[in-house]
Amino acid sequence: MMRLKTILLSSGLCLVSSLHAVDFNKEIRPLLANKCYACHGPDEESRKAKLRLDQRADALKNDVIVPGKIKDSEFHYRIHSDDEDEIMPPPKSKMTLTQEEKELLDQWIAEGAKYDTHWAFVPPFHPKVPAVQSKWVSNPIDAFVFKNLQEKKLKPSPEADRYTLVRRVYLDLIGLPPTPEEADAFVNDQSPDAYERLVDQLLASERYGEK
Repeated sequence: MMRLKTILLSSGLCLVSSLHAVDFNKEIRPLLANKCYACHGPDEESRKAKLRLDQRADALKNDVIVPGKIKDSEFHYRIHSDDEDEIMPPPKSKMTLTQEEKELLDQWIAEGAKYDTHWAFVPPFHPKVPAVQSKWVSNPIDAFVFKNLQEKKLKPSPEADRYTLVRRVYLDLIGLPPTPEEADAFVNDQSPDAYERLVDQLLASERYGEK
């Protein structure tokens, strides 16, 4: 272990700086599942070196992962190694980590190597609707979208004309464009719930979901 650490430290250690904290469920769990769990996951029969990375308590044993300390974590040196006998994933697995993935895992360790409960076991909750002021926002979903656009310094696209809108909803729900008569019927329907009724109509269609 010390030999490997010495080699890698002498070549320089590049740490990741990011504007956002790593999300375990969205970024780390899928990465570990795809590249590591085959040998270091829940399957006891296929597990190598008695190491589990799917459970935090096991991953922290023997300094495999030391939360907040990349240089003390054997995991870091294994994924960055050039030695075929040391590198993880091993060459025979036909799995590799990109430089971006290695840096993401380093950032995760630096931030404390937090594990989160799988999303399937997290009870749903109503998030707080962002307080945004814009004529573009007409419902809670719009508020979330608009806030995200603001953070990325983007502006909402102009509202679609009614012919474009009816074409989009037909293609989205039944995979076919409306006939000229169907398009005209929607465009000429000026009732405030015209769009909602059209959606309900298409959801009730036998064609819904066929595509």
